[in-house]
Amino acid sequence: MTTSDARLRAEPGSFRDPANRVFHAGDQVLRGLGRQAAADWRALSAADFFTALLAEGKVCGTTPVDPATLPDTGWTTVLRHERIPFVSHPYEWSFTMLQDAALLHLEILRRALPAGFTLKDGSAYNLQWRGAGPVFIDVGSFEPARDGEPWAGYRQFCQTLLYPLLLQAHLGLDFQPWLRARVDGIEPDQMRRLFGGTRRLLPGVLTHVHLHGAMQARNARSSTADVRAQLRAAGYSRDLALATVRGIEKLVRRLDRRADGSHWVDYQRTCGYTAQDRAEKERFVEAALAVAGTPRLVLDLGANDGRYARIAARHAAQVVAVEQDPAVVDTLYRALRDAGERRILPLVMDLADPSPGGGWRGVERASFAARARADVVLALAVVHHLAIGCNVPLPAVLDQLVAYARPGGRLVVEFVHPEDAMARRLLANKPDGLFPRYRREEFERLLAARCRIDRRTDLPSGTRTLYEAVVGG
Repeated sequence: MTTSDARLRAEPGSFRDPANRVFHAGDQVLRGLGRQAAADWRALSAADFFTALLAEGKVCGTTPVDPATLPDTGWTTVLRHERIPFVSHPYEWSFTMLQDAALLHLEILRRALPAGFTLKDGSAYNLQWRGAGPVFIDVGSFEPARDGEPWAGYRQFCQTLLYPLLLQAHLGLDFQPWLRARVDGIEPDQMRRLFGGTRRLLPGVLTHVHLHGAMQARNARSSTADVRAQLRAAGYSRDLALATVRGIEKLVRRLDRRADGSHWVDYQRTCGYTAQDRAEKERFVEAALAVAGTPRLVLDLGANDGRYARIAARHAAQVVAVEQDPAVVDTLYRALRDAGERRILPLVMDLADPSPGGGWRGVERASFAARARADVVLALAVVHHLAIGCNVPLPAVLDQLVAYARPGGRLVVEFVHPEDAMARRLLANKPDGLFPRYRREEFERLLAARCRIDRRTDLPSGTRTLYEAVVGG
């Protein structure tokens, strides 16, 4: 191990399970296991169902590592995990992404139970993405199943996966703000207030919202041991647990996102670009990415239908495509998933209100800014939305775009002139004279103060300019 790898860093989001802990050494992702967790791992690693899940890529790659080759970790058993290209949070996912994550979680549990294992957690945070493919990352969540004991992760699964899906499917409410507000998800009490009257009869609501909530209230003063004893006395078995998982899986599979209109779904047809503009823009982006070599990470901010994210994926190891509209992200995700794309991760995020740090001490779930250190940042047709639409001062817009790139990274940014049709549409809703400094000359001066501008081109329409710049150059 090199000197730069020697310092161990505990993962801020891994502390709730004292039996194991995730930490980092350089680019390595490691997991220390306590005595019982180590015994469970030895049994798990020998199980056919688990080796099959690893081979299928449904569980993150995991291998044991000799602790003697590492700095002192304090653990006698250590595992090395594959590194996920970009860590995201459930409130940054679209409906179908959350649904596919839930289905993978249930599939893993369904395959574990007959082999004598269960999952002690049910959190959406135990899943991540390789592009448009979900992967289960919490190997420490597996433990031997015991007859008569319920699925310990059921409540977490409801609060972070099932309830958000029910909100979107039955009520047409975007779930992202609900999950962002509470790291532990949506409580049954909140759900019951939304699903009263005839809504109680909607699929999944009576059993997993009302009956679940009532059972929690009834057992609020009971210990976990008491509840387990009651279930064993009632004849609760592993077969019943498996039947429950299959029932939830069937419910989740049948849920669908309530369709609603979105201007941005049809953006490429309505945005006003000419064919010549679009062709020139694509050539400019392609050339900038070619100069960058093989970027480890490209951010496409305001990705819309993913046209430029797909161009970036021809050059980069990983592309994160950020778009504000959940319906647009869902459409993009489905297309990427169906194509088997593993280099583009679409995320739901408002760039004027990006994901903050959350959870314990505000660092348990890292902010988007802390996770985004890209080799190339594409900011195409977003500056005017932030500067005019959201009243963010132009210097602050550029400060944030530059902050998303690593030092020496490249920024490809589009400036929409105030006389452009889209800019005029935004300005029409603002008081006259509100943005006197929103001018191409000012933008270029501010960009040059933060970057070295390598290339500039005006699109054929004459109302938009593209820049390629090196951050800190």
